[in-house]
Order: sequence, then structure tokens, then C-alpha cells
Amino acid sequence: MSNPMSGGGMAGWSMLRSMRNRDEVSTHRLKRGVARRIVAFAHPYRRDIIVFLATVVLAAIIGVATPVLAGDVINAINRGGTEAGRLVVRLALFIAALAVADALLSLAQRWYSARIGEGIIFNLRTRVYDHVQRMPLQFFTRTQTGALVSRLNNDVLGAQRAFTSTLSGVVSNVIQLVLTAAVMFTLSWQITALSLVLLPIFIIPARRVGRRLADITREAYNLDAKMNATMTERFGVAGALLVKLFGQPEIEARRFGDRAERVRDIGIQSAMYSRTFFVAMLLVASLAQALTYGLGGWLAVTGGVSAGTVVTLALLLTRLYGPLTALSNVRVDVMSALVSFDRVFEVLDLKPGIVEKPDAVAVPVGAGRVDFRDVRFRYPSAAEISLASLEEVATLDRTVNEPVLKGVSFSVEPGQMVALVGPSGAGKSTLSMLISRIYDVSDGQVLVGGVDVRDATLASLRDEIGVVTQDSHLFHETIAENLRYAKPDATDDEIWAALAGAQVADLVRALPDGLDTTVGERGYRFSGGEKQRIAIARLLLKAPSIVILDEATAHLDSESEAAVQRALSVALAGRTALVIAHRLSTVRDADQILVLDGGRIVERGRHEELVAVGGLYAELYRTQFAVADSPTPFVDATGPEPVVMPLGTYRADEVLPPAAAN
Repeated sequence: MSNPMSGGGMAGWSMLRSMRNRDEVSTHRLKRGVARRIVAFAHPYRRDIIVFLATVVLAAIIGVATPVLAGDVINAINRGGTEAGRLVVRLALFIAALAVADALLSLAQRWYSARIGEGIIFNLRTRVYDHVQRMPLQFFTRTQTGALVSRLNNDVLGAQRAFTSTLSGVVSNVIQLVLTAAVMFTLSWQITALSLVLLPIFIIPARRVGRRLADITREAYNLDAKMNATMTERFGVAGALLVKLFGQPEIEARRFGDRAERVRDIGIQSAMYSRTFFVAMLLVASLAQALTYGLGGWLAVTGGVSAGTVVTLALLLTRLYGPLTALSNVRVDVMSALVSFDRVFEVLDLKPGIVEKPDAVAVPVGAGRVDFRDVRFRYPSAAEISLASLEEVATLDRTVNEPVLKGVSFSVEPGQMVALVGPSGAGKSTLSMLISRIYDVSDGQVLVGGVDVRDATLASLRDEIGVVTQDSHLFHETIAENLRYAKPDATDDEIWAALAGAQVADLVRALPDGLDTTVGERGYRFSGGEKQRIAIARLLLKAPSIVILDEATAHLDSESEAAVQRALSVALAGRTALVIAHRLSTVRDADQILVLDGGRIVERGRHEELVAVGGLYAELYRTQFAVADSPTPFVDATGPEPVVMPLGTYRADEVLPPAAAN
């Protein structure tokens, strides 16, 4: 007896997988036009898909033809005689030829399937990755990184299956079912009808098993997601340090172990449910074959059918149960593929925060002038830039945010240093992001070199602007690779010159691997001051005409800050500078100080002028430093303010006095 699962094993697994996905698919609401977009997306692969489907059809025909020929062999043997012998040989050769053809078709199917599937994966992943990079910064502050990565992996793979396993499975199963049923009913409708009686006995319990399997699989997915999130947080440098500082490794291990233990138990349950499913399918198909042999044998003995017909029916039966069970869940299979595409399209349909105009112009090289003209800005709401499924919330917040900037106007001449100061939440960092066009203004204009940034090419704008933040990010790559991110074609000599200007060349030369030293995750192999100086070297290599410093020394100790200040004095030489600082000592020598409060500029002028006015700046200054002419430094609840040299006070080759170095 042939294996009853040989023609239905894969179909049975497809049915089981469909049952797992049934609940998720049923709760997802597809947008209109998804199918049309899928067809348009598949258009470049239309020829490959046609050839692929042709191989699937031919393979299905061969699958039905082989049992028919096997029955003819049995009938020829029963007839006997010389001619029967020759017929048996010819039929055997024909069966062998079909087997070879089936093998070649299988290889062709796999090649076209891989070509189509991998091509779709490539196109979807690259399009989603490119699109996500163009999303506004606030999108990343709201989105769960793991959920976003899942779109690039799980959903893209699900979409790929639409053109490989789902499409080929539907076509193959339909053709195989129609041909098999037609041949079987032609040979003996009585045997065929009796064989199908057992099908409901298999499908009804299998659906219950599938529902239970779906429940525990969903629980396992949730536990896996939580374990992944735990590992991502705890294995990062900051998370690992927190665990060690609070001495909680045993508690962390126990919490993780509890979840892993449940996943283990679910794995055992899932394995048993799956095995039960396949054993049940094997048993039902075997019983159906037994009925076929019993009734068919009795009819053959009484002369109702030939012995070859009985063999043909028994072999065809194995190719009937698989397609029937698979097609009973074809809607779920198709919907699963559509849902995967729809989830990918959800991301692609999000509007990028910044779009370059078709007729954009380049910002003049080295212009250096910055103008704000009655600039107003509010951050977009969650509903404007995010997805509920990426935030793991039921619905997105549609509240319209209040304006952050309310009519800001000022100008920065080339080579000037302008400082932005004010309380937290005043809009200082937001204002700097509008210059580099991380966001677009809600109203008003931001001009760089006389060009509205919304009319400028993004490449020219980024070439003219360099930014150093309070927590400069370094990729987990080498020092050279991190620096070349600013200038991909930079030579080693240019890199060393930038490192020297950033006061960090001697440190890098002392490293065993020099420029090839890997900086570690987020640059944690270096101290805060060293990391900041490497970031300044990256800025020097870029050589922008406008430099934005956003709290670049906020979290550094006095010694590191002094070294970074010397590096910054080189970075700012001859460049337009916009400096955001809470430590007012760093901006005392600014050409102009802008004091922001509540999204407006409430004061402007030089340090001495603003202190003399006695307004908000003077109040901020008094909270950080001693009262004028006081013989002792002012000390608040947090301790004395470290002595910090003003930007631009010292040249890169000068040595700081002891008061600044300590």
C-alpha cells in the first residue's frame, strides 16, 4: 500500500497553519484596493509567474496520470499474453518518463518560486526600509522598534508566500482535485462516494485541534515577543549596567526563566497537537483506502470493475484528501497573504515627514546665513504620523498638539555665534531641527543662504549643516567607518586631520587597532568626552558652513568638558554657529543670545546687556553663578557649577589653566 500522506502531507500542514492564523485574519480589516495594489506590485514578475503556474499545472496532471497508468499495468498483467508484456514495458517506460518530467518540473518550480519570492522580498524590504527612513523623527519616538522590524521580516515573508506557496497551492490543488475527482467518478462512482464518507470525520475534529493550537501558538508568540524585548533592553549596555548596579540578576533570570518554561511547555503541547493532527489524517486516509480495497476488491471479484481500476482508485484517493482539506481553508490562506501585504502597505502609506520638491534648488556652498521669519510650529499628532499597530495601542491619539514655536524671527550672519537659552520645553531643540529640516515649519520661513529650506535639495542642505547633540550616536562599527559616514570618500589623512582637530588623534593612535577599532554599541567603549570628540571629528570631516551644538557638553565632567570645548573651538572657527546650552558659561561670548520662553523670543542681546536688563536671562544666570562681586561662589542644592571655558576662548593648541582643567 502506498503512503496515504504522500500526496496530502503538505496540504495537511497548510491546513493546520491556516487554522493557526484564522483568528488573526478574521480580526484584520483590509483596506479597499489591496488586491489591485498586489497585482500592480507583481506586474514585473508576470512572465515568471505564468511559467511558474504552467509548471504547477503540468505537475498536477502528471500526479493524476501516474495512478491511471499504474492501473493499466495491472490490467495488462491480468490479460496476459505476449502483447500484454510489451504493453507493460511501454507503460513502465512511460511512467518512468513522467517521473523524470515531474522531477524536472519540481526543479523548475523551485527555481521560479525562489526567483519570484526572493525578488518580492527584496523589493518590499528595500521599499519599506527606504520609506521608514524618511518618516519624521516623532514617528520613531512613538513606534515600538520590534513591531517595525516585524513588518520588514514576518509580514514581508507572509506577502512573499502569496506568490509562492499560496498561489501555487491553490492552483495545484484545484487542478488536482478536479482531475482526480473526474477520473475517480468515471472509473467507479460507488467507490469514490464511499471513500469520501470519512472526510467529515477528519475535518471536524481537526478544526477543533486547530483552534486550540492557535490559542497556544498566540500565547507563545506573545511570550517570545516579551522575551525578545527583555533581552534587547537587558543586553544593551545601559540595561546591563542598571541590572548590575541594583544587583538584580537573579530576579531577571527567574522572570526570564518563567517565560521560557511556559514557551517550553507550549512547544511540547504544540508538537503533540501537530503529531495528533497528522496521525489522524494518516489514519482516516488509510481507512478510506481500506474501504476502497474492500469494496473495489468485491466488485472486481464479481466482475463489476477490473483489478487495475481498484489500484488506480486507491492511488488516486491519496491525491484527493490533501487538496480537499487544503481547499477547505483556502479563504484563510488567501486572506493571510492579503493581510501580510496590507500590513506592509500600511507602512508604505504613511506620509514621509519631509519631501523634496521636484524643482528644488541647491543651497549656496558656504553661505552660512540663517534667517527665521515669523516661524510657527506644532508637532504632528500621533494619528498624522504613526500606526496603532506599531505602538501596540487600540487607537491613536488624535489630539492636535499645541504650537511649540509662536512667531520666532531672527537672523544669524555668516561666521556669527548665536546662543539659544531658556527653560526646558521653551522650543530650543525644536528650532534647531527646523534648520536642518528634520521637521518643516507649520507657518513662516526658515532660510539658509537665502533659500527657503523647503525649496532646497536635501543633499545640499545636509552638506551645509553639521550637528553635535548631547548624546552623539556612534554605530557599532570601526572609528573609520563612523567618521566616513560624514564623508564616504574621505582618505585616512583627512580622517587623522579631523581627529587631530577634535583633540582625539593621540587617543586613537594609542589604540591597538587604531582607526579599525570597533567603538561598541552606541560608542560605549569610549568615555562620554571621548565619544563626543569622535563625533566632533565626524563634523570636522564633513566641514559644514553651519554648526548646531545641542547641549554638546551637558553630561560631561569638568575635565572631559574642557577637552570637548577645545575641540569645539576648532570646529566653530570661521563657521556660523547655533549653540543650545543650559550652562550659560558656554555662551557668554556669543555674538547674540536669544532667550526663548513659551515658544517665543522674550529677550535678545549680548551677555552683559541681558544681565543688566534683569529679565529671564539674568534670573537663569543667577541660579547658576555667584551674584555679581560676591567673594564666594554661589552654591545651590546641587552643588557648585563646574568652571567651564567659554566657546572660542582658547585655541586648539593652547593649554587650559589649572582652574579649568580640574
